[in-house]
Amino acid sequence: QVQLVESGGGLVQAGGSLRLSCAASGRTFSNYAMGWFRQAPGKERQFVAAIVWSTGSTVYTDSVKGRFTISRDNAKNTVYLQMNSLKPEDTAVYYCAIRPGPFTSPVGPYDYWGQGTQVTVSS
Repeated sequence: QVQLVESGGGLVQAGGSLRLSCAASGRTFSNYAMGWFRQAPGKERQFVAAIVWSTGSTVYTDSVKGRFTISRDNAKNTVYLQMNSLKPEDTAVYYCAIRPGPFTSPVGPYDYWGQGTQVTVSS
């Protein structure tokens, strides 16, 4: 089993910043990616960003490029999502997830999910 625990969500004004954290524990994998997804009310869950753990390679959805940064801390088995210049349309529940390898793309699909953390951006 894999446990993923997100933290760092909250309420912020437009233009502000938040940093989300996701700590992983339990089963380990030799090759995997960790990703962030979000789901706004009434909308489907959307891919935000992912990082390949072994190489540090990252990928982002177009709407967050230049504003969000995904990073990892190997020692803490933790992935972060630094979110800057937040917009009201970034409001959503943010989930982290793990995709065990092998894979050709870190975008998806993902097998293990956290419980989510709410991010609300006020205008």
